[in-house]
Amino acid sequence: MASQPTQTQPSTPSGPRREARSFIDPQALMRIESLQLRAASVVEGFLHGLHRSPYHGFSVEFSEYREYLPGDDLRFLDWRVFARTDRFYIKRFEDETNLRCELLVDTSRSMSFGSDTFSKLDYTRTLAATIAYFLSLQRDAVGLRAFDERIVETLPARYRPGHLNRLLLALERTPAGEGTDLSAPLEEIAATVTKRGMIVLISDLLAPLDKLDKSLGYLRSRGHEVILLRVLDPAEIDFSFDTPTMFRDVESGQQRYVDPQSARHEYQIRFREHADAIKATCDILGIDLYEIPTDQPLELSLFDFIQSRQQRSRHVARRSNRPRRDA
Repeated sequence: MASQPTQTQPSTPSGPRREARSFIDPQALMRIESLQLRAASVVEGFLHGLHRSPYHGFSVEFSEYREYLPGDDLRFLDWRVFARTDRFYIKRFEDETNLRCELLVDTSRSMSFGSDTFSKLDYTRTLAATIAYFLSLQRDAVGLRAFDERIVETLPARYRPGHLNRLLLALERTPAGEGTDLSAPLEEIAATVTKRGMIVLISDLLAPLDKLDKSLGYLRSRGHEVILLRVLDPAEIDFSFDTPTMFRDVESGQQRYVDPQSARHEYQIRFREHADAIKATCDILGIDLYEIPTDQPLELSLFDFIQSRQQRSRHVARRSNRPRRDA
């Protein structure tokens, strides 16, 4: 699954999953040299452009309010918000808003592939930086674990002055590593991250999946909420190559001459089987999975993350409002 061509033809963009005319084109975004400026551009543009975007009405005030749920204490309804929005919101307290988030970033060699002017790793770094920047605005604690066959960078989740800068510097200096081993790093993370929180895994998952269910299940068994953002190059999804070329596995170095016209159908079948296996594992474990092509604007990926977090917050709120049974 990790084979990629040494010479590539321009891929035909498959287009983002949603209308995104007002968002920043990833090619233009990657021309910004500073990772912090990239993240700030995405987050600030996202927040300021919500009223013009297809997500009109999407709430970004979840750090202060959440929607009313049956059983909530009516004393905490915010009537001023109701007057403005005609919707019921509950004021949230400090223990509801604080989030501990660990960003798990795949830096293996397969992430160095890119059919355009930037690689999957460039996109992944920017996505991780964007989420970290957004969480810092929400006063949430965010940490970083970068890995290939092992964990190569660790920054514990914190919210304090200067922490975001250290996290972004750690992302920038993390090079493309060796082969991919999902099981060992995930199990080590599950064993060392003792405080429950949210785990965001950003990877192409182009690796054997025989131990994926066990590794992700280990994280879930420790009480962590898990979101999986699968970053893929459009050429990997569509196999949009036209001329015969030499393909090289970027992790093993093996080469093979391939005629795309004859190989495309078989490749797409195997790719979809691999994707279906990942989805089945995530469905069983209750993990939110998003497939993200690198030609998709980062704002849409940020939207996926925020939406997933809101849905999980509501689920936790519903569980906390269930009547307790007396022993």
